[in-house]
Amino acid sequence: MFAGAAGHDPRPVRTGGRGECGLSLVTALPGMVDSLRQRRTMAVACSAHALHDGFTDVLYVLLPLWQAEFGLGYAEIGILRALYAGSMAGFQVPAGLLAARVGGPALLAAGTALAGIGYLVAGASAGFAMLTVALVVGGLGSSVQHPIASDLVARSFAGQRSRRALATYNFSGDLGKMALPAATAGLVAVMPWRSATSLLGIAGLAAAVAILLLRRGLPNAAPAPAAETVDDAAPAASGRGFPLLLAIGILDSATRMGFLTFLPFLLRAKGADLPVIGVALSLIFAGGAAGKLACGFLGARLGVVPAIFLTEGLTAAGILILLPLSLMAALVVLPLVGIVLNGTSSVLYGTVPELVAADRRARAFSIFYTGTVGAGALSPALYGLVSDAAGVSRMMVIVAGAVLLTLPLSWALRPALRRG
Repeated sequence: MFAGAAGHDPRPVRTGGRGECGLSLVTALPGMVDSLRQRRTMAVACSAHALHDGFTDVLYVLLPLWQAEFGLGYAEIGILRALYAGSMAGFQVPAGLLAARVGGPALLAAGTALAGIGYLVAGASAGFAMLTVALVVGGLGSSVQHPIASDLVARSFAGQRSRRALATYNFSGDLGKMALPAATAGLVAVMPWRSATSLLGIAGLAAAVAILLLRRGLPNAAPAPAAETVDDAAPAASGRGFPLLLAIGILDSATRMGFLTFLPFLLRAKGADLPVIGVALSLIFAGGAAGKLACGFLGARLGVVPAIFLTEGLTAAGILILLPLSLMAALVVLPLVGIVLNGTSSVLYGTVPELVAADRRARAFSIFYTGTVGAGALSPALYGLVSDAAGVSRMMVIVAGAVLLTLPLSWALRPALRRG
């Protein structure tokens, strides 16, 4: 009965064969697809953020050129900056609503193309009036980036991974802030500013085409990811929590944009020419990039409130320290100022998902960016009036004092964070 037993092969018998391999592949496939989608989402969102933030901050290089060519005062400089940021802020909420109809990636591509067209118009401008049209068009185009790209990232990652992904997304914006102003300053040293500005517009059109080509597989539907667990899901909006966070963001943005808009004029008073101003902006944006990345993780490690106290307190101190320094000493200090100047925003953006329910995030991001960008739009015009009346240095002292108003608001935010 067991005659064949003596010749039985003791090696394990493979029972699964190709079936087991196929089952393993089917089991792993959803994770592989999710990973590819997350990488594609991060690539599109971060690239768009870098380009649009670069478009926004290239203005700091162009404004002194426009002042010299068109004979503008500080108030008019502030108005130009306000037009771009104001149009960008005013369309944030409508962009979030429109994305639900036409799709976020498609609207992101359209906005990127419109921003590029704005710079093409700026390059052809013959005076102040045409510049205002160009900046409004460019601002409208850039308005779609923040709410749509940040929502794409938030949909693709859950829980603490969402905070880390949003910190990386914010970091990418500062890469654009470093690269485009420096590149533009270098270009205007060898070609007319109109030609350099037109090249920026062409880059925007090319980026819009790239986004359209990569839009397949990006998050597009309204529901949040199904993989998010109850523990990872954000709580429902907790009364005062989100409004307080928004108020902190408004003050932070207003002081940051006021400082950055008039920093080139402060440096010019110290003897800087345009190439040096371009280097200075790259230095402060390099610090800002490091600050956004580091402070996003710092907020997760120390907590939101301690991180805000640290970054905002050091920002006020850094601005005041900068004023009496020589040009070379100021260039050394600027990266350190940039770290704390931009670091707070990464903490704030990463906190939005913790205070708002998942199904309200797109609208919450739109509202948050509307408030912060809107404050950044208004503040340069107001600070420009102060600069015309009292000088740039005194205006910077006021900016440093305004930064500290965020501290009592962040202290009041603690109960909402504990509930979240």
